[in-house]
Amino acid sequence: MNTLSQINKSGISGTNAKLNKLAIGFSIFAFGVFSLYSVGAMAHTDNEHKTKDEQSVTMVKKPVKSKSSADIWGENYFPNFELTTHTGEKVRFFDDVIKDKVVAINFIYTSCGDICPAETARLKTVADILGDRMGKDVFFYSISIDPERDTPEVLNAYTKKFHIGKGWTFLTGSEADVTELRKKLGLYIQTISEEDRTLSDHNISLVIGNQAMGRWLKRSPYENPYIIANQMGDWLHNWKHVRKNRNRYENAPEIRQISDGEMKFRNMCTSCHVISGGIAKMPNVHQVGPDLFGVVKNRDYKWLTRWLKEPDVMLAEKDPIAMALKEKYQVNMPNFKLSQTEVKNLIQYMANETIRLEKLAEKRKLKDKPLPAISGL
Repeated sequence: MNTLSQINKSGISGTNAKLNKLAIGFSIFAFGVFSLYSVGAMAHTDNEHKTKDEQSVTMVKKPVKSKSSADIWGENYFPNFELTTHTGEKVRFFDDVIKDKVVAINFIYTSCGDICPAETARLKTVADILGDRMGKDVFFYSISIDPERDTPEVLNAYTKKFHIGKGWTFLTGSEADVTELRKKLGLYIQTISEEDRTLSDHNISLVIGNQAMGRWLKRSPYENPYIIANQMGDWLHNWKHVRKNRNRYENAPEIRQISDGEMKFRNMCTSCHVISGGIAKMPNVHQVGPDLFGVVKNRDYKWLTRWLKEPDVMLAEKDPIAMALKEKYQVNMPNFKLSQTEVKNLIQYMANETIRLEKLAEKRKLKDKPLPAISGL
């Protein structure tokens, strides 16, 4: 008998060709049914020769499950090193620090003169936004990369300086263990040779994640604190928490253009500073640095320009104003390596914001001022 392809090649057309195709199709279908029946019969026959115990084992056999993200990023990946908290308690990294938790982890050292204090201050803002969820379903951990100096007592004093509350633990451990943790979390700069490496050569990023879900994300500490708080409070919890106050799109404020100076101030300065003068409404939280309202008027322009450009040099030179600020606030001004243009933009923004708030205060005075009495005619 010709195959289907041979029939098509032979030039047979019309009804005969159709009948041949139907016949071939029926033959294929019949062969398939017979094959299935044969396989079923063989399986039935084979099963009759098995013992009842073997049959029950076959029936309850479960399919092999594929590994989930939580399995991949579980105890087989993360070390379970022993660490010590700022209160002197011994804990295990996997069992006590991250297991089944939503966490933020960063690495710092308390003698850092610039970036670490600013990073801690920014995360403090995130913690303030999360509020009473800290220590309940969100946890922060800062691990020292300088265990020789950062004893539990030193770390405890550091937490008090930044008014750290519940849910945020500072940790120390052996240098080798902490280095391994940095590598596992992707926060170790591999391109620097060990001979040239210093404490300041550390990755300032933080990692946020949900260990149970195997969901991890690296973030900049200078990200908008509300975005980090939203990611930790909602996204990493699969949006299980219903928001008390839901905003409506129709009530959204008009988007305004933000200057380069304001953008730089938001990213680099709001960790420690505000521009308020008691006029702008600010959260009732501890401020690390001074209120910069009117700073452009109150400071010499050349001094302010240099202070923004190279604060570390001015501190090393024992500049009187710089030393007084350090003494009062107990924090070094970080050197953000700003360009001359960035410094100029920052100063312009601080000046403009001060003027805006002064005008706002004047409007409020006029609004609250009682109207003059109208004399009788």
